[in-house]
Amino acid sequence: MTDATALAAAIADGRVTACDVMAASLARMREVPGAVARVLPEADALALADAPVQGPFSGVPFLGKDLGSSARGLGIAAGVPALRDRLPDPTEDSAIFAAFRAAGLVPFGLTSVPEFGLALITEPRGTPPAVNPFNPALSAGGSSGGAALAVATGIVAIAHATDAAGSIRVPAACCGLWGLKPSRGVVPEGPDFGNHLMGIASELVVARSLRDVATVFHAVSGISPVAASEPKRIGLCLPPGASEETAATLRNTADTLTAQGHVVTDIAPPSELAAECDRVARAILTVSLAEWVDAVDLKEPDITPIAAAIAAEGRAMTGTEVFGLTRDVARLSHDSEALFEDVDAILMPVLSGPPPRIGSFPDEETSPKARFARMAEIAPMATLANVAGLPALAFPAGFRNVLPIGAQLLAPLGKDADLLALAACLAHLVDIPFPHPIAGLPI
Repeated sequence: MTDATALAAAIADGRVTACDVMAASLARMREVPGAVARVLPEADALALADAPVQGPFSGVPFLGKDLGSSARGLGIAAGVPALRDRLPDPTEDSAIFAAFRAAGLVPFGLTSVPEFGLALITEPRGTPPAVNPFNPALSAGGSSGGAALAVATGIVAIAHATDAAGSIRVPAACCGLWGLKPSRGVVPEGPDFGNHLMGIASELVVARSLRDVATVFHAVSGISPVAASEPKRIGLCLPPGASEETAATLRNTADTLTAQGHVVTDIAPPSELAAECDRVARAILTVSLAEWVDAVDLKEPDITPIAAAIAAEGRAMTGTEVFGLTRDVARLSHDSEALFEDVDAILMPVLSGPPPRIGSFPDEETSPKARFARMAEIAPMATLANVAGLPALAFPAGFRNVLPIGAQLLAPLGKDADLLALAACLAHLVDIPFPHPIAGLPI
C-alpha cells in the first residue's frame, strides 16, 4: 500500500532519507498549482526533516491547513491575503500540532483554502484554483481542498484538515481519500480555540488510507484502538437528490458490509433534524465570521463581497439569538441519539453527485442564503455530524467515469474507535488510480 505508513517504513528502513523525501515534496509542490498557500524556506524545511521526532510517521512531510489550529512558524490567514502580513507567526505549536509532531510528522507549509472556509471549492483570490486531480473542470472540494489536492497528487502522503460543515469529508470524497471528522471534544483544540465554533468544528487529516487516518486519530486523541467484534447494524440512508450513480455505489458498499456479516437496512433520511442542523451551522458560521472580521479589523476592500455580506448578516444577530444557538447545539446533539436506537452506524453519501465545478461559488455573489443553500445541495446533511458532534468517516466507495465516489459512515458521539474498526472491511473496497505517486516514496 502506498501511504504515509509505507513512506515512514521506507525512511525507517533506510531506503530513503527524511531529507530526500522533504526535498521531493518541495519539488512536487512546485508542479501542482493551487494546493499550497505557503511553505517554510527550503533550508528550514530540510533542517526539520533532518531531525525528526520518533513516532509512527517519523520523517514524513506534513502540511497544515491555512485555517484552524496552527504550527509554529506557520500563521494561518484563512485564504485572506490581507491577513497574511497582519498576523504574526506563532512561536509554539497548538496542541494538535504538537501531537502531530510527536507522531513524527514534519509540518513545512499550509494548504490553500477558500476565503474563511466558506465554500465547497477552493479558489482563494490571487492564486490558482485547487482543481480536481481527475478532472480539471471540477474542484478538489472545500474547504480542505488544498489539503486533498496535495495528498491526491502526491505532494504529501497525509495533510491536516478541518471540518465545520463537511470540510474534511467533501474534499475527501472529491479526491478519493479517507478523512475522519472526529467526535466533538476528542481532539485537542487549544490553546487558542480559534476554530471552536461553538463545538461544531473538528480537526484531523485527509490521507490515502484508513490505516493512516486511524494511526493519526489514536495518536492525537489518546484513545486506544478497538478490535472489530460482533456484526453491526447499519442503516443505509439515501438523502433526496442523491444521483442514481451515487445511490448505486452506496448499495454496492452495503453489499460489501453484508458480505462481512453486518446487517444493513434502509432507513429514512432524518430530514427535519438535518434541516435544523443546517440552520444552526449557518448561523454559527455567520456570526463567527462577523466576530473574526471585526476582531482583526478587516474592511470591505480586504474581503470578498460574499464574505462581507455574510459578516453583515452575522452582525445583525442579537446576543439573545447567539445565546440560543448554544442551547440548539445541545438539543440537536441530544436529538441525534435517536438516530442510533435501531442501528450502530449510518451509511450515507457525502456528495449528492459529482464534485462541484470550478467557479461554482463566485466571490462576487452577495446572497448568504444562496451560498449556504448551494452548499447544502452539493453536500446534503453534511452539517448533521457537525452540529450533533458525531464522528463521520469519509471513504472512497467507488470510481466511475474517471471520478471517485465518496461515502461516509456516522456513529454515535464518542464511538470514533468503533467506527474506524468497523471501516476495516472497507479499507480495500476500491483502488483509486491516483495520478501521481507519493513524493519520495521508493517504487
